[in-house]
Amino acid sequence: MNDKQISSVGKRSSITVEGFTADEIVALAQGELHTLFFSDEPLTFRVGTAVVLGQFRVDGGRVIVELAHIDGGGEGILPFLASIAERCAQALKASSVEWIVYALTCAQPNSALRSLLERRGFTPGEIKGQPVLRATRPVQQASGKGAG
Repeated sequence: MNDKQISSVGKRSSITVEGFTADEIVALAQGELHTLFFSDEPLTFRVGTAVVLGQFRVDGGRVIVELAHIDGGGEGILPFLASIAERCAQALKASSVEWIVYALTCAQPNSALRSLLERRGFTPGEIKGQPVLRATRPVQQASGKGAG
C-alpha cells in the first residue's frame, strides 16, 4: 500500500462498512450508533475488501477505537475508518478519538501497517502486556456551516 492508495478519495468513497456508507453510519441516531457500533463488544465486520475485528466505545468524552485484526484491504480502509470515527465523535459530542491498534501482533501481521501508522503519528505502547500502536486525535466540533 502506498501513499497514493491511502489518500485516494475516489477509492474511499466506494468503501462501505457492512453495506453502510459513511454518511449512512453518521446519520444514525445516537441510540442506534451505540447499539450497532459503540457497544464495547468485539465486532467482526467487512470494510471494503477487508475483514476487521474491532471494538468501539465512548468513555469519558472520548471515542475509543480498538483494532485487533485486519485481514485484507489496501484500498484506504484506515483513512475511511478515521473519517467515520471523527464524524461519529462529532455527532456524539466527544472531544477526541483514541486509536489502539493491536493488529500488529496477529498471526499474519501486515508488515506495512506499522510504518503507515507511525508515519501518521501513532506511537508504540503496551496494554495488558500486548504491544500496540496508539494515537489520540482531537475532534473539531462541526460549526454547522456545512462541510464536514
